[in-house]
Amino acid sequence: MPSPHTNADGAPLRPESSEAAPLQDETKGERLWIIVGDLHGDAALLTDVLETIPELPHAEGVILTGDISRAGGGVPSARSVIEAAEALCPVVLAQIGNIDQPQVDTWLDEKGINLHRKAREIAPDTAIIGVGGSTFTPFGTPSEFPEARYAEWLKELAARAADHRRIILVSHNPPKDTVCDRTGNGQHVGSRAVREFIEERQPAVCLCGHVHEAAGMQLIGHTQVLNPGSLGSGGYALLRLGEETELELRRTGSLSA
Repeated sequence: MPSPHTNADGAPLRPESSEAAPLQDETKGERLWIIVGDLHGDAALLTDVLETIPELPHAEGVILTGDISRAGGGVPSARSVIEAAEALCPVVLAQIGNIDQPQVDTWLDEKGINLHRKAREIAPDTAIIGVGGSTFTPFGTPSEFPEARYAEWLKELAARAADHRRIILVSHNPPKDTVCDRTGNGQHVGSRAVREFIEERQPAVCLCGHVHEAAGMQLIGHTQVLNPGSLGSGGYALLRLGEETELELRRTGSLSA
């Protein structure tokens, strides 16, 4: 299983240097990741949010849960966001959301930072697995897939990560019937397949997005499910990997909803 610092073939994600080396909290022996989602092509906003996070200098990297590009923006829009994140963070891992076009998924593969349908080791005992896009919406967005496809992908990823004590799931589409998939009118639009996978496999964490107004945290069994909400509302989260797995939902004070 490739590390977050290598692509699927083991090649470095970017040239190695002492300045680019990931940092972690040495006093607590933990690895810190910053979580953001639903960026929709706003590279300037991503920079503004990241620069307000005091833990940024000590972060292992940033995880982008999906909807990187603006609608119709394709690879150029995604590239602007990824480059903005890379300018501030040593490592970036990302995946498509339903708004992102298929060529964005291909481009993330070529960069070696894709999470969609990937399993990566981010600590000696910890694997991260990802499923991007979403189940079908009324809007016919570019990256929508049936529940059966998600169930198949998740089964494959669980097998590839089975030798790790702790699994972090990044699913753009939240699990169904949680605080993380509830729209403004109260409708639950999450994925049944993601929910069933969590109930059966009990990953340590599920990081999601997709529903902008559904920022929140909820337990499904022992799994901590978190949606940081849209980047536009200043939502982000901190994931700490030590002896325990700690999640913290944050909101920058510099932006209004």
